[in-house]
Amino acid sequence: MKGLFVILACWLVGNCLSVLIDGYISGNIIGMLLLFALLCSGVVKGETVRPTAKFLLGTMALFFVPFGVGLIESYGVIMDNIVAISVATVVSTFAVIVAVGWVFQLLNRKRQ
Repeated sequence: MKGLFVILACWLVGNCLSVLIDGYISGNIIGMLLLFALLCSGVVKGETVRPTAKFLLGTMALFFVPFGVGLIESYGVIMDNIVAISVATVVSTFAVIVAVGWVFQLLNRKRQ
């Protein structure tokens, strides 16, 4: 139960901070970074959040059901914009691959 409280507290603080900075960064991202910092610093032990995290990861597929239904509902809009969606998907995928490659090379050089 304590693990759920820690995860939800990080999420809540992240969302509050996001509102304070006018949503420039998503509250979910801020909350995950906060939880990561707490885990790395040892303020929160991994054993505390592990059972809750395992449960949430195990049931994650259920969280995507509403989005799948939304996609089916928006089929016409998606088909009207399929070219733009496809181009955006290819370009963003390529950009992520390039960025990850550059970061890996940079970190790999620093490690040696």
